[in-house]
Amino acid sequence: MFQATPRKDSGLVSALTLMVLVYHATVRSIRKSHNNAFMAIFINVLQMLIFVLVFFFIFTILGLRGSAIRGDFLLYIMSGIFLFMTHTKAMGAVVGSEGPASPMMQHAPMNTIIAIASAAIGALYVQVLSLGIILLGYHVAVNPVVIEHPPAAFGMLMISWFTGVALGIVLLGIKPWFPQFVDIFTQVYRRANMIASGKMVVANSLPGSLLVLFDWNPLFHAIDQARGFVFINYNPHYSDWRYAVWVGVVLLTIGLMGEFYTRRHASISWNARR
Repeated sequence: MFQATPRKDSGLVSALTLMVLVYHATVRSIRKSHNNAFMAIFINVLQMLIFVLVFFFIFTILGLRGSAIRGDFLLYIMSGIFLFMTHTKAMGAVVGSEGPASPMMQHAPMNTIIAIASAAIGALYVQVLSLGIILLGYHVAVNPVVIEHPPAAFGMLMISWFTGVALGIVLLGIKPWFPQFVDIFTQVYRRANMIASGKMVVANSLPGSLLVLFDWNPLFHAIDQARGFVFINYNPHYSDWRYAVWVGVVLLTIGLMGEFYTRRHASISWNARR
């Protein structure tokens, strides 16, 4: 007899509500690794610094510094590490986001799109802030940082993030069906990209027989193009940022279709199989 009249919000109100939900979910995703958000960022900065120092000593010990681009050697290493970390962290954050069978989805305003968006934005926020802290410290304490085309170089960082998010959505869509496969693939992909991302080499210096081993990887194209925008002495001839963008678009399309199908067949029993 008595029924509640459904409330219809305007498009502007719905958009603002969505933005508020994404904001709060993003804060929650950042604080997953540590209750203190500053500590979460500090840990990420420390991870980046360890990667940079490890590769610096590897290049120095093996005598590979001569194969790098003429310019700031540490900036050369950081240009590869930053994009690699952004790509892998974005993929991991999206894969680890709340799925359709998560208890969080029991709350009416929450849905998987908000969970995915907040995980992706949270990963980007942490990586960009960590990158800025490291570059500022390096610029002040060690050597002035000179980037030939800063907006374009940052665009390559965004492409590496975008391809990581797109691949993460694909894996998130199949995760409820094949959880063990997704976990193994994620670990293997991260470790394979230690080499396959090309952060230790430049495409112009690779022979054709070796170039094919890297050419399939969109992250390799993003890193190589980024070095072309960072250094005035390097002009990449064998990589194309458009390839990375199109791979990301294809993966995003496939991932959203898979996530939609998975969401329609969501079952609370999936959590019991994990």
